[in-house]
Amino acid sequence: MDQAYPTAEKRTKSLTEQAYAILRERIITGDLAPGAEVSEPELAERLQMSKTPVREALGRLCVEGFMEAYPRRGYRVTPVTIKDMNDLFSVRGVLEGTAAALAAENLTTEEMDQLDELADSSYVMGEEVSTRTFVSRNEQFHSLIAQGSRNQRLFTLVMSHLEECARLFHMGTRVRDINPETTEDHHRILAHLRARDAEKARQAVMEHNENTRKGLVAALIANGRAGLTL
Repeated sequence: MDQAYPTAEKRTKSLTEQAYAILRERIITGDLAPGAEVSEPELAERLQMSKTPVREALGRLCVEGFMEAYPRRGYRVTPVTIKDMNDLFSVRGVLEGTAAALAAENLTTEEMDQLDELADSSYVMGEEVSTRTFVSRNEQFHSLIAQGSRNQRLFTLVMSHLEECARLFHMGTRVRDINPETTEDHHRILAHLRARDAEKARQAVMEHNENTRKGLVAALIANGRAGLTL
């Protein structure tokens, strides 16, 4: 017999997914800043939910490394450290460089035309809507190259690192204008992809990755209040 109404378990799961999605988005965009301390009751009130789905969402965010739990104290948004950034970009460079080399051999003309459009994305510093759009389209640019590798395992690994980088990109766009360098780097990568030059595509992506890392670290250190922990 079909149930006309969802069970309590399904409702709780649905609320947990909602709480998780909202909190994760707020962490990534910086609305919940690195190092910010929060509690279950506080977040439950903000989200107008019971504590159970919020607790489950926080547990999931802890597993993913976005939050840290402190017994009897609550939770803290995981700080961003220079070592974290260096480690993340080090792995990302190798993964995306490999993906670009494979993509140079496999991307279709239509996919490269999409990359051309995405390469011209830009934002206005301090403008939230354009910043979110820019970060999203930047991720699309890199994910399309990874998809072009035609290696699903590699694509999955690249995406996990891109998602982790999203918070860093939001932090960076608040303290520096990365429009010129991003556009230039993206078009250089695309030129090598169109030329079907695997090694130059690999090198261009790795150089772009390193340019991004250096720029982010320098800008966040210089800003001092951007949420970076030394």
